[in-house]
Amino acid sequence: MRFTDDTHDALEFVVALVNTASGASASGEDELATVDQLEWLLDEHTYSGRRDGDEPELVDVQATRDRLRRFWSFTPETAVRQVNSMLTRAKAVPQLVRHDGLDWHLHATEQDAPLAERIEVEASLAFVDVIRGSAMDQLRRCEADGCEGVFIDFSRNGSKRFCSLRCGNRMNVAAYRERQSEQTSG
Repeated sequence: MRFTDDTHDALEFVVALVNTASGASASGEDELATVDQLEWLLDEHTYSGRRDGDEPELVDVQATRDRLRRFWSFTPETAVRQVNSMLTRAKAVPQLVRHDGLDWHLHATEQDAPLAERIEVEASLAFVDVIRGSAMDQLRRCEADGCEGVFIDFSRNGSKRFCSLRCGNRMNVAAYRERQSEQTSG
């Protein structure tokens, strides 16, 4: 499915956020354990709006990360209930906006709303498009051994299996070594 640019960007941010958790991150450690790591993630994804840059904000974003991670195990019906709950809790009011050189896109909270709330609402709006486009099957878990990473399969043929090149390469090397082992022992 082809998503609008703002939906695509929001989904990429959600994946990046979710994959900061230990077990899903490149380092295997929690890569959202400090305020500096949160700032880096937000800068990397040019996340606009209010940032408090403090410990309570970090804790709220970590809790949001955990809630958003669950979408990868939801049925469409469960995803609908969760999206509606998050939008209702934030009293979301969708509006078309332009800012920071971006063309028209949707926001449903004010730019000065708390960061975790804005992340949840923007993710919810993106998941609305996923649900409406019958694309929940594009929310995938990495198939690499020992990886808990998630991704959204934006490929044309829907054949993506790994959250990163690192995981894909690791599994290809393991498969190659197994074939080599079988050839030498057989």
